[in-house]
Amino acid sequence: MAGRRGHRPQGNAARPRFWGRHAVTAALANPHRTARKLWGTREALGRLDLPPVLPVVYADVADLGRMVPGDAPHQGLVLEVDPLEDLYLDELFTAGRDDTRPILVLDQVTDPHNVGAVLRSAAAFDALGIVTQDRHSPPESGALARAASGALETVPWVRVVNLSRALDEMAEADFWRIGLTGHASDLLGEALGQPKVALVLGAEGEGMRQNTEAHCDALAKLPISPKVESLNVSNAAAIALYAVATRSS
Repeated sequence: MAGRRGHRPQGNAARPRFWGRHAVTAALANPHRTARKLWGTREALGRLDLPPVLPVVYADVADLGRMVPGDAPHQGLVLEVDPLEDLYLDELFTAGRDDTRPILVLDQVTDPHNVGAVLRSAAAFDALGIVTQDRHSPPESGALARAASGALETVPWVRVVNLSRALDEMAEADFWRIGLTGHASDLLGEALGQPKVALVLGAEGEGMRQNTEAHCDALAKLPISPKVESLNVSNAAAIALYAVATRSS
């Protein structure tokens, strides 16, 4: 199936607003992102190379503070944007069979800070992209973009209706699907036998759903101390990506 693109239905939801230097500058630099309006202090705006068509409003620190949640560190910049266009799973596979970068699959991870941190780790380790279930993942937001530190603009993020079906499609594209869970008997290093890997992680506490586990080729755990019951999902993703990146060294 050819990849289709289009904006996700937003209903009456307001456009997301990003804040902070990394999130704002990355969004402005992304040719696939439509920026609608920028607020900033004169000092912060003076450091940017701004598109001539972008409406810009000068604001003081107090005004910007009222535009973001709580004590969010806006660093003198707030940007209103359109959500990115949809990506479809087959678009991750267009690089061909020789591309062995891993895919990260998140099973009902809903916290925007966690998803943002996972995106940042995915960028650091050059992952092919992340995949989430559309109904059980956060929308684009300032908090997520801030946690991603620019990676929201560079790491492909595919939202699917049915995660089990998506895992089946990954298998058809020769990805070895490894579910990370504390009750597995094998360590992750022992499960990394295939060149193309999809790492599947569940939400902190609940873990992967049983049906998601059933669509994995192998289950594995990280070699953490028994003093710790589990890791935050973003920490687990970073460690798993490191394991994939260094498996041949």
